[in-house]
Amino acid sequence: MYVSFFEDLKKEDVDIAGGKGANLGELTQAGIPVPKGFVITSETYKEFMESTGIQSKVLALLKKLDVNDNSALQKASKDVKKIIIETEIPDSIKLSIIEAYNALCSRIGINDAFVAIRSSATAEDLPEASFAGQQDTFLNIKGIDSVIEYVKKCWASLYEARAIFYREENNFDHDKVFIAVVVQQMVDSEKAGVMFTVHPSTGEDTALIEGSWGLGEAVVSGTVTPDTYWVDKKTEKLLDISIAEKNTMFIKESDAGNTIQVDVPEDKKNERVLTDEDLSKLVQMGKRIQEHYKSPQDTEWAFQNGELNMLQSRPITTLGDAKNDGSEELEMNIISKGLGASPGQIAGSVKIITSIDELDKIQKGDILVTTMTTPDMVPAMKRANGIITDEGGVTCHAAIISRELGIPCVVGTANASSILDENQIVTIDGKKGLVYEGKLTTAEEKPIDISSTKVLAAPTTEITATEVKVNVSMVEATEKARATDADGVGLLRTEHMMLACGVHPKKFILDGREDELIQIIYDNVLIVADAFYPRPVCYRTLDAPTDEFQTLEGGEDEPHEHNPMLGWRGLRRELEEPEILKAEFKAIKKLINQGYTNMTIMLPLLQHPDELRQAKALATEVGLIPHEDIEFGMMVETPASAIIIEDFIEVGLDFISFGTNDLTQYTLAVDRNNELVANLYKESHPAVLKLIKHVINKCNEAGVATSVCGQAGSVPAIVEQLVELGITGVSANTDAVADVRKTVFRAEKKLLLNAARKQL
Repeated sequence: MYVSFFEDLKKEDVDIAGGKGANLGELTQAGIPVPKGFVITSETYKEFMESTGIQSKVLALLKKLDVNDNSALQKASKDVKKIIIETEIPDSIKLSIIEAYNALCSRIGINDAFVAIRSSATAEDLPEASFAGQQDTFLNIKGIDSVIEYVKKCWASLYEARAIFYREENNFDHDKVFIAVVVQQMVDSEKAGVMFTVHPSTGEDTALIEGSWGLGEAVVSGTVTPDTYWVDKKTEKLLDISIAEKNTMFIKESDAGNTIQVDVPEDKKNERVLTDEDLSKLVQMGKRIQEHYKSPQDTEWAFQNGELNMLQSRPITTLGDAKNDGSEELEMNIISKGLGASPGQIAGSVKIITSIDELDKIQKGDILVTTMTTPDMVPAMKRANGIITDEGGVTCHAAIISRELGIPCVVGTANASSILDENQIVTIDGKKGLVYEGKLTTAEEKPIDISSTKVLAAPTTEITATEVKVNVSMVEATEKARATDADGVGLLRTEHMMLACGVHPKKFILDGREDELIQIIYDNVLIVADAFYPRPVCYRTLDAPTDEFQTLEGGEDEPHEHNPMLGWRGLRRELEEPEILKAEFKAIKKLINQGYTNMTIMLPLLQHPDELRQAKALATEVGLIPHEDIEFGMMVETPASAIIIEDFIEVGLDFISFGTNDLTQYTLAVDRNNELVANLYKESHPAVLKLIKHVINKCNEAGVATSVCGQAGSVPAIVEQLVELGITGVSANTDAVADVRKTVFRAEKKLLLNAARKQL
């Protein structure tokens, strides 16, 4: 049987229709409004591959492939797909597809109707495999010739490089993975999105609905930040809503049928997508589908001419017990609001800091309140129970350090330092961004064990092909970082270990004390390198803005810049003060000579390939040979470096890591430390993601490893998108490593499942 229409399929038919096709058949039989369609079965794919004789050719190409050789992997993928696409489909199979398409057009009532062609993975011999996101989906396909063409492209996408890699890594036989193809009436939707019929993390009986304008591709692919709605399923009451700025959408281009990405009209960018009536229809449909399957579902939906269509349903795979994240509801008086920057609830005595001369008054258990923290305040921050700032966003200094220390933090309150009183007892909620009057209590007026609010995520046992590393800002945080079971340190910041000594690094050089500076760097990095050995530790060279140097001994002559974040910092500074950079290289060389071969070097804030070339020459000058003695990489945190990444690759790179904090603020012209524009700071902005995608593609082509160590690396939703884009590593804050690994694990499984679904 080459084809089966939806009404002839049920959920048990996964072997012939794949997961997507079987579920569409099940929904159709249950009377759910599903666009009409049929499935080209997995048996059809098998017969095509075997009867044409190309199965043996494909397996021969893959037999001796080293999937860790990226260039070889990419070539094998390209060669296999070319074989499939250029092979003529046997007449018997082609005739069945033609007849099915014509029958579908007759049912729709339109000649040469537009259809969507999607892969549908089978689960044959792969009960634990997930192939989501691996294969291709084609929208707005019209006419039998085009249908035949894109069915073959769907089959061919079973051999995307990523799908080949994962099958090899997980010991799945290539000849045991099959793909069915769904051919379904195209819904030219005005609005579309996804709906989880319960809370996707906790299982709470609340529907989570995301929606945007146009076709659902924008939401599913992560191209747009959608509106988010939380709805009580019993009462259909809207519990929470977040209206996003929706800048882009996908639509069908007139009668030509091309799917194009266009700007959302200005009057709709910030307009709410779903009405209360829409939400009611969705929630009722969600309850109906969940009841039918007897389990919570992850669904896709679309509205066309006001009518709701369900495009997909599958079990939710992310359910788990609700974690105690230290964010219980409090019946207390809220006295200040800001941005939740580091989760947890904690109580303490307010200590207001207006200058670094006052840091000694911070005692263990206090709440440090200031306009904005600086590196000089880190010792006091370590003693504090929590942090509150007037300024800043979720990637500001206070936020980053608080997350690393595992203490609650609220930033961007605008006025906390002026409205709170010295020694006042307050409670802060670092998840919700709230400051309460008085000591921490629950709604039942029971005290909370304060120590329990500083809980680090437990190590996870999931094994991921994508490396999950941890960021370390201070050597004092090494043990907490190591306890995360991370694959290494993706970012070891230099600034704190240098600033902690209280002396400007240049003063060491001017005083003829270079050896002392080298020893300081060596001693500090040694702690981290030893704790993680043999796991890699990535040392980022000095990247302190001028304002952070001014308070140090010898920092009196530091320039006063209007905007230090855009000024004399990073590699541009160190190339003008090369003795400091050479001292760092010498310290790392000393570690390598002591047997710590797990060290790598990363350069910050590059904007021209000449900077990379000069830095490598300085390393060579001190006897540290890039790519031979040590892996050499760079941060991609300026739009310039992202746009011309191939020019940096030509100079020579082992790896890159996205500094999404700076890349976002430079791309969007948003100061990440300015609470007035904090709402505009979005790492998920389409422009930022487009730059990231470009860099990943170029690096993957060249065999250069890619990672992310900015705040985006600790945001599960963005991490999932990065995995889908092909990133090879993620480095997260200490408190986020476990959740990020779970996210990566699920994302990889989805990609594998999609590979099976889309390419058959």
